[in-house]
Amino acid sequence: MSETENLVLILLREMRAEMTTRRAEMTSMRVDMVTKRDLADVNSRFNYLAADVASDLLNMEKRLGDQIFSLRRAVTDYHGATIGHGVLISEFEERLRRVEQHLNLGAS
Repeated sequence: MSETENLVLILLREMRAEMTTRRAEMTSMRVDMVTKRDLADVNSRFNYLAADVASDLLNMEKRLGDQIFSLRRAVTDYHGATIGHGVLISEFEERLRRVEQHLNLGAS
C-alpha cells in the first residue's frame, strides 16, 4: 500500500506542478491580452485625438483666413482714404500758394 500511496503522491505532485505552470501561462496570456487591449484603446484614442486636432486646425485656419482678409481690406481702405486726403491736402496747399502769390503775401 505504501507504493500505491507513493505513486498517488507522485502523480498529485506532478499535477500540482503542471497546474502551477498552466496558471502562470494563463496569467501571462491575460497580461498580453490586457496589454493588447490597452494598446488598441490608446490607438483608438490617439486616432480620435488626431481627428479632433485636424478639425480644430481647419477651423482655426478658416478663422485666421477671415481675419487676414478683414485686415487686408481695412489696410486697403485706410490707404485709399489717406491717399485721397493727401491729394486733397496737396491741392489745398497749391491753392493756398496761388492765393498768397496773388495777394503778394510771400512766405512767412
